Amino acid sequence: MNTFDNTIDMDLDTRGLNCPLPILRAKKSMNELAHGQVIRITATDPGSVKDFESFCKQTGNELLHSTETNGEFVFLIRKPDA
Repeated sequence: MNTFDNTIDMDLDTRGLNCPLPILRAKKSMNELAHGQVIRITATDPGSVKDFESFCKQTGNELLHSTETNGEFVFLIRKPDA
């Protein structure tokens, strides 16, 4: 069990999608989150690592955690407080 599991407010599965779709879907989903909530995104596009790092820097969202296991990338992103 991941230590972040009890803080996940939304799961987004973007496996099988290539750039820019994971970012676009994440942006849309994050609009539904309240400030301070966390989304877990699962992706298979290797480019998503740099994409989500850039996305967070540009949008002010906080990349809490990023990991890769067997070609699957998991990102935990927190929407900033208002």
